[in-house]
Amino acid sequence: MITATKGLRVRRAAAVALTAGAMLATGALTAAPAQAVTTPTITAKGGFLMNSATGKTLFTKSADTKRLTASTTKIMTAKVVLTQTNLNLDAKVTIKKAYSDYIVSKGASSAHLIVGDKVTVRQLLYGMMLPSGCDAAMALADKFGSGTTVAARTKNFIAKMNKKAADLGMTNTHFDSFDGISNGSNYSTPRDLTKLARSTMKSSTFKSVVKTKSYTAKTITSSGSTRTMAAWKNTNTLLGWNGTLGVKTGSGTDAKYCLVFAATYNGESVMGAVLTASSADNRTADVKKLINYGYAKIS
Repeated sequence: MITATKGLRVRRAAAVALTAGAMLATGALTAAPAQAVTTPTITAKGGFLMNSATGKTLFTKSADTKRLTASTTKIMTAKVVLTQTNLNLDAKVTIKKAYSDYIVSKGASSAHLIVGDKVTVRQLLYGMMLPSGCDAAMALADKFGSGTTVAARTKNFIAKMNKKAADLGMTNTHFDSFDGISNGSNYSTPRDLTKLARSTMKSSTFKSVVKTKSYTAKTITSSGSTRTMAAWKNTNTLLGWNGTLGVKTGSGTDAKYCLVFAATYNGESVMGAVLTASSADNRTADVKKLINYGYAKIS
């Protein structure tokens, strides 16, 4: 009886072993599925997130609704400059009174450029993208537009911005300014702005500029001496947080708070935009949610 029972146990153990082996061989025995990533809720009226390596959409909220873009417009200003034929980043631009008059009349954000100083194109890019200098944006538009007057050249530059938008497939975008101070027809969408950022971030110059937290320019005065400007601080306070490396903030009475952003961490890269957030704090909270969500979706 003892022998019979022992034999039965051996046969059962063998059967269990064979069944387990068969399940492993066929793949029937699998690991538990990964827990689903919860889609975040953002307070901004519009948002978009993509895997910037593949272009795959990860999140949308009214992603194709046209909205005011404020100073995120300056990404396109930089794009047009950086795609000029035979661009010389060290070419000098003389700061005109027209630029100073413009920012005073608009109450615009400024790089505090000094009339008569000679400033390089590279420095103007920093002055435009870090402190969001509308004077620097105007200087670049005047430099790279065509025409016989400042007004004609800046108008021509804006036309180049719209041509570039069309080339990039930004079908829900139109610019009427070089800096985002709208004359009534300056708009884009979270998806279009992300598309623009993805293209512009391929420029090593642009990438270096927008990830910089502080930059001190040395300009040449009208008398030929060197002027050390007060440091330009980046308005993007998220820089460095969880791999954030750009791209551009925006704010205005009607546009509210906007941010186009890019981040890379442990080989995972995301890019996106939020438009019309009700406050700077809400904008920051929204972007943090999206970046964390993007990393979780990709991993």
